[in-house]
Formats: sequence, structure tokens, C-alpha cells
Amino acid sequence: MNHDEIEAAAAALREAARTRQCIAPLRTTYPQLTIDSAYAIQALNTQQRLKEEGRRIVGRKIGLTSLAVQKQLGVDQPDFGVLFDDMGYGDREPIPASALLQPKVEAEIAFVMGADLNVANPGQLDVLNAIDYALPAIEIVGSRIANWDIRITDTIADNASSGAFVLGGTPRKLSEFDLRLCGMVMEHNGEPVSVGAGAACLGHPLNAVVWLARTLARLDTPLRKGDLVLSGALGPMAAVKPGDVFEARINGLGSVAAVFEHDTNEAQP
Repeated sequence: MNHDEIEAAAAALREAARTRQCIAPLRTTYPQLTIDSAYAIQALNTQQRLKEEGRRIVGRKIGLTSLAVQKQLGVDQPDFGVLFDDMGYGDREPIPASALLQPKVEAEIAFVMGADLNVANPGQLDVLNAIDYALPAIEIVGSRIANWDIRITDTIADNASSGAFVLGGTPRKLSEFDLRLCGMVMEHNGEPVSVGAGAACLGHPLNAVVWLARTLARLDTPLRKGDLVLSGALGPMAAVKPGDVFEARINGLGSVAAVFEHDTNEAQP
């Protein structure tokens, strides 16, 4: 893709978010769309949000780390997106329907960096030493692409299908629980809808963070102290309707709940 096409694709995604009108898959509109050009589209919209909308980057999300989610979306490798300050919600804090577009939820382990990870090729030990603590999290993914008809290039361009996130309030040091074997169950209005474990995230959640750290190091945008990392889904996604409540429990890490407001545009009885 040339620069004009990248700008046009980025503008189309922004307009879809603004108007809440989803668009056709970018891969069909731009058949020459590659992973590199998709990240270029993402980067253009990141700069737009920083400069024009006054947003602040608070971290990164890793997507497509669960084989279950990869199977759902027909992709075969991870991706990453940018987390902005206006995406975050607290445990059980009401989330307005207007903030979401085709939302789905997935339970994850969130990490907060305690040190800069400014090395050329970070490995497991570098990541372990740099992480301060972990939190239970629910990521609310969303897509500006109609009917979630995405492949990896579509989702990368669309900021890795980012929407919002909810963080629990129980920080834990990594030595306090088993990252790989910790079980997860997510309930929708009290009924289980997703079950998994740390091992579902690239075999071990730290593998996902190492992948991200190395990718960002190559891009000269390394993880920094205080950055939040959403490490990837521990089980299948679940679709969201206004008024839903989802609660995720991760063994040894605690619980977190996402509470979705009713759509104020719906007719009231």
C-alpha cells in the first residue's frame, strides 16, 4: 500500500468509530494490505489520537494468543495494539454502551511493568525482573469491521480490535501464584461462558509478554516502567449485550467484573 492508501484506510477506521458504522474488511478494500502496512495504519491512528484527541498511552495489549481465539477468528499468530487512558475501567465500574462497538469480552492476566525493558532482545529473565505485579483483567474487544469479518491484517490495522479494559483491584507478585497452571472461569450473569488457564496464552503468559517486548524493542518503542500489558485471552471470547455483567475469576489472582450499562438509545418501557 502507498501512503495515500494507508491514510485513507486509517481515516475510514476513525470515521467508523466516530459514526458507529462498521466498514467492510480492509483486506477486501485494499487487497495489497500486509502486516507491515496494517501496523502503519495503526501507528497513524495512534498519532492522531495522541495529537488531535489528547489521549495518553498507558500500555499495550497482546491479541490472538489463545488457540481458541485464533480458531474463532481464523488467524495463526499474535498481534498487539495500543492502550489509551480513556479505555480503562475499574472493577464493577459501569461501562457505557456508547464506548463500545460490537463488543466481546475475554479474561486475561494483566501485568504492570516495574522497570524499563530497554534491552535489544529481551528474554524471559529480563521480563520477569521487569514486571512489578499482575492483576486480573477483562478485556473488551471491539471491531470497526462489519460482523467481525477479520483476518490478522484487519485486526492489526484496527488497533488489534481494542475497545476497553477492566482491571481488578488485587495486585499479586508473580511468586504468589502459578502463571501457567492458574485456572480461569468467566461467568455471564452467573452462568459460566468461558473456561481456561494460563497455559492457553501461548503456553505461558510470560511467553506472550516476551513476544511483545521483543517486537516493541525492534520497533524502538520498548516497554517502560508503569506500562500496563494485557497478555492475552485465557479462553474463548463471549459476546456482550447492554446490561450484561461478566465476572472472571483466576485462581491465585482474584476476580474482576465488567458491568455494562443499558443502552440509553433503547426504548424504555
